Amino acid sequence: MNESIDALTKKVWPSVVQILVSSFGPQEGPPGSAAIVGRQQSVGSGFVIDDGGYIMTNAHVISGARRIQIVLPADNADGTLATALSGKMRLMNAQIVGVTTELDLALLKVEGLKLPALPMATYSLVRQGEMVFAFGSPNGLRNSLTHGLVSAVARQVSPDSPQIFVQTDAPINPGNSGGPLVNIRGEVVGVNTFIMSQSGGNEGLGFAVPSATVRTVFRQLRQYGHLRKQEVGMSLQTITPTMAAALKLSRDNGVIVSDVWPGGPAEAAGLAVGDILASVDGQAAENLPTVVYNFRLRDTLDNVQLVVVRGEAQLSISVKPVEQRSEFDSVSSISDPTKNLVSELGIIGVEIDADLAASASGLRDPYGIIVVARAASGTTDVPVMPRDIIRSVNNRRITTLAGLRDSVRSLAPGTPVTLQIQREGRLMFVSFVYE
Repeated sequence: MNESIDALTKKVWPSVVQILVSSFGPQEGPPGSAAIVGRQQSVGSGFVIDDGGYIMTNAHVISGARRIQIVLPADNADGTLATALSGKMRLMNAQIVGVTTELDLALLKVEGLKLPALPMATYSLVRQGEMVFAFGSPNGLRNSLTHGLVSAVARQVSPDSPQIFVQTDAPINPGNSGGPLVNIRGEVVGVNTFIMSQSGGNEGLGFAVPSATVRTVFRQLRQYGHLRKQEVGMSLQTITPTMAAALKLSRDNGVIVSDVWPGGPAEAAGLAVGDILASVDGQAAENLPTVVYNFRLRDTLDNVQLVVVRGEAQLSISVKPVEQRSEFDSVSSISDPTKNLVSELGIIGVEIDADLAASASGLRDPYGIIVVARAASGTTDVPVMPRDIIRSVNNRRITTLAGLRDSVRSLAPGTPVTLQIQREGRLMFVSFVYE
């Protein structure tokens, strides 16, 4: 067993990094004093998911980040005394490729990173009782390793939540977030995400985002910068015993179609209100969270294969899904990576003109710069993401790319900057220090 774990550490450690995040946040002042906002430092973990320099971590690790740096593993990292006592700390700047706060995952990119990627485990083969190992930097302690078992292969913390986790008793503490939970073969079973604890420390209840979710999120964040959601035009509810008795259903549990959206793909395919869902793409539809979870993992536009029970009959229905797109997703097609580059902020932006304002119903006001992509040219790590709309810089309204460039270029290094942005329909401020 020692030899197996020794081989495991030599395989995994070269791909695990510590993540250092600088941000702004509230700080405690003297009693009765006004609120103080100051710089904060936080620590998390991550791992190389693709040898092109892509690193997976948790969204909450880099939340509000002004600057993100990774601490590279030591040369020939193998968990031995020699590497453990190495005082070298090599830092590299990381850029945000994409974030999904809903699934608490974030993808980073480090230019010029030459570290091996960890393979992903096949989630359907993960078993309860399987030995797993948590790699990371708990409480900032670099290169820490703990081990335990898979306590549950699929745990829903809330019965109404579609999110599913791998539960483990491997000791996980703050700072492990974003690090890999791997099996004895060095395959990533999940991304360590949170713990249930009354004390704030490990109590044997750790949770990781499963490898199947991580694999899908990685592909989509790398390609699009955000998750692409599919829709078939139906609403679902959990069948309760009371509902089953009142509606004289053939079963008192499972999932029922509560609505078929007019003009949607499900209506066109023949789905009806009151149909009981038996399976989706061959997966049993036993409960609503599992159905939503499996549907979220779809990474193909092939027809969704539904099996439903209608009265005494069982029907097979094939539905063509449609992609839920943001009003601003198509904006990237009209941008020029050279002309639309704002190098000082490391973004590619598009001005909101009269035509865009008329076609976009979600705009608060008919002006601003839509962020269509991040670029590696920025000297300052700016906490904006694709589809954000920059409205102002330090209270100066921004209506053109030239105006945005002028506002930034007029700043001296070390100047505090606050952008007002619109994100997912809501206004918010993001702050950083211009460098």
